[in-house]
Amino acid sequence: MTDEQPRTGLQRTSEAAFERLEAVTTAADADAFVHVGDRFDDDLWYLTRFAGPDRDYAFVFVDGRAFLCAPRLFAEQADREFPGEVVAASDATSSTAADRALDVLAERRPPSEVRVLVPPSIPASAARTIEDAVDDVRFEDVDLGRARKSVAERERHAVVQTAAQQGLARAEAVLASATVEGDELRWRGEALTTERLRREVNATLASEGVRDAGNTVIGAGSSCADLHFTGRDRIAPDETVLLDLSPRGSQGYYADLTRTFVVGDVDDWTSRAYEAVATAQDAALDALRDGAGVRASRVHEAAVETLASYGFEAGDVAVGMSHGTGHGVGVSLHEPPSLSSDRVLEDGAVVTVEPGVYDPERGGVRLEDLVVVTADGYENLTAYPREIHPVDGRTR
Repeated sequence: MTDEQPRTGLQRTSEAAFERLEAVTTAADADAFVHVGDRFDDDLWYLTRFAGPDRDYAFVFVDGRAFLCAPRLFAEQADREFPGEVVAASDATSSTAADRALDVLAERRPPSEVRVLVPPSIPASAARTIEDAVDDVRFEDVDLGRARKSVAERERHAVVQTAAQQGLARAEAVLASATVEGDELRWRGEALTTERLRREVNATLASEGVRDAGNTVIGAGSSCADLHFTGRDRIAPDETVLLDLSPRGSQGYYADLTRTFVVGDVDDWTSRAYEAVATAQDAALDALRDGAGVRASRVHEAAVETLASYGFEAGDVAVGMSHGTGHGVGVSLHEPPSLSSDRVLEDGAVVTVEPGVYDPERGGVRLEDLVVVTADGYENLTAYPREIHPVDGRTR
């Protein structure tokens, strides 16, 4: 990236990761860090902000400097997006991304004398190339500081979460306007299915400028107990309809939002489950009120204790809550910190709070908000009501 081009907030976030790499390599008595991957590698995206090709390219950090070994056809794009130095492949080169990374290293010190940190996730072929050329290669997971979001990252999460709420409002409007005919719901003259509802949601997400990323989970009745249901199921009256939306924005950051509805009558089990989950979510959020420094597991424990008071178990169970209360969200949909871990939550952590209970015979209920842990509490990025009966005309 040229000095004349102003850094964006997200590029400055990557520059902060470079500073962290300097400390990590120094602490590990290493000379360099090398990563190889493509645009689907979230760590590489986080480091480079380069929306490159679906073939391998390389990132090198050595002597306090960050380099992106970009394919020739992507050199101009890399120069715009990467907050470091771009090394583009020449027209004649047939070398691999790992070879080009080694060339960058060789310009600074002999490969036989360099000590290199490499993440275990790089492609096996790249790992072999680096091992063949470098005597001291250490495959280690490196904490890039992704769990602590910058102000720019939090803003991106907020934008995408707002779009997710628009998608949910569209689904709620469809459910509210559906008619009951016998044992099925009908909408615009046809049976309403989870697939029809998913298409309406995804069209709205696209109009908001975000991608559904294949993550629009909609279950009805028994399929609500399938935590990642993306298939086709008919939607019947008097049963739970669970919508979990996790779109991804153009800058790579995810939203995460879940609500559960019933069109028609709410039976006793569903009413108790909904009250239990809503109360458990409140308890989990209350555990976050002290902000940074809270142990993640305390949030989970607060939800589990509340569900237990309603008679719902948690853990490896067929009926009850079979998952943790939440997880970190960033350029990956699921990333640290898990709210089931003993990790201390940092200022800037973006996490979901999503208790749920499920019964394959009766359906399921989940409510999920996306929040930012702050120094003295939390900020809820979600402003969507929790009501079991769908309403038309929601606004964000």
